[in-house]
Amino acid sequence: MKPIFRYLGDFRWDGVPVEAYKSEGAHFREVTRQLLFGRDAGLATELRYFEIGARGYTTLERHQHTHAVMIVRGAGSALVGSEIFELRPFDLVRVPPMTWHQLRSAAEDALGFLCLVDADRDRPLRPTDGELEALRRQPEVAAFIRI
Repeated sequence: MKPIFRYLGDFRWDGVPVEAYKSEGAHFREVTRQLLFGRDAGLATELRYFEIGARGYTTLERHQHTHAVMIVRGAGSALVGSEIFELRPFDLVRVPPMTWHQLRSAAEDALGFLCLVDADRDRPLRPTDGELEALRRQPEVAAFIRI
């Protein structure tokens, strides 16, 4: 692995490919990911950069591992558990294990964030029909989530 990856501007780095957020069929819109550091850097964690385009959103999911997120670009909002938070640059978001979460960009802005997770982690869980129904019992959450 190279010791340095030069910043090219516009949240891109030399030698770091911009990849699809997830495979086809997942429920998200306008999201890309870049793996900045991981196992090949000798780490037990992965540092990733995600970008959600205008009016985009990540998958509504939960899993066993914790996320540590730092907003670095744009504006948006996040569902963490049953609370919705407005996001702006340099906000820090902690997503505890087995907590429903989804991030959305602002209508006019891309939202970019760094995300630190364990390199060895479980696969995300999507809500069952019953879990989705329970989430939607809270009007603010029902209005927020995108499936």
